[in-house]
Amino acid sequence: MNKEVKNFLDFLEKVRNYSEHTVKNYSADLKKFEEFKQQKNFKNWSSLTQHDIRDFISGVRRAGVSPRSLARLLSSLRSFYKFLNNEGYVSNNPTSGINAPKLNSLLPKAMDTDMVNRLLDFKPSSWGDFRDKAIAELLYSSGLRLSELCQLNTTDISLENRICRVLGKGNKEREVPVGALAIKALKDWYVHREKKLENSEQAVFINKSGSRISARSVQNILKKMSSKMGLPFVNPHMLRHSFASHILESSGDLRAVQELLGHANLSTTQIYTKLDFQHLAKVYDNSHPHAKSD
Repeated sequence: MNKEVKNFLDFLEKVRNYSEHTVKNYSADLKKFEEFKQQKNFKNWSSLTQHDIRDFISGVRRAGVSPRSLARLLSSLRSFYKFLNNEGYVSNNPTSGINAPKLNSLLPKAMDTDMVNRLLDFKPSSWGDFRDKAIAELLYSSGLRLSELCQLNTTDISLENRICRVLGKGNKEREVPVGALAIKALKDWYVHREKKLENSEQAVFINKSGSRISARSVQNILKKMSSKMGLPFVNPHMLRHSFASHILESSGDLRAVQELLGHANLSTTQIYTKLDFQHLAKVYDNSHPHAKSD
């Protein structure tokens, strides 16, 4: 790996506190760019011009990469050249003035309350059932990211105060409320967790071996749960999106939802304001004085 690229990735990980997953994405993007640089026989990063960047993006586009991936790729290049400029490796920024391809606005997939109730409406019969119900209830109750759920320790949740302390992106800590149904599910799970525990594992959710549960396992749990309840595949992000959408629909408080989700920028949260037209039409029909004819 090129020295400058390695230094940049170290900067993202150690200074910016980016997650391992995010750093891997940057690394994959820059690997493609590094291959392009070698193929074109550029001696250093300052040799590339805006025309070269456009040439690179066009080549990737012709390879069938989606507009969303292209946008991420260009974002990685911008961040990389900003780093190179700040560190004195280059004096120019060839990514300036290059716009990312337009993206279709993708609304998060949210479940309606009936679907959520169907998913969670079952009586646990085994230790795994108690754990799985607690997982789903907590994801929907508090809008946790998958990684945040897997990192939880028992000391992070106060059953008495109904509060969960979460370590989010960029190692930013926040506290979120936990609903009554999730608290009950957690209390029931803790009874079975103690019976299964054979060591000093602090994780809230454990696997059959008594170790911290993995993200892949949680995804499989929800997949099996949704299939069992006769629902389309439900993933952890859908429960997080549903949490945000349902809170916003009831309260209209975008800032509160931003805090609960742990979003650094309000613009990230604003996607939840784009409610589907059917919902808006229903609200209109039920509330506007001239919506209905006599």
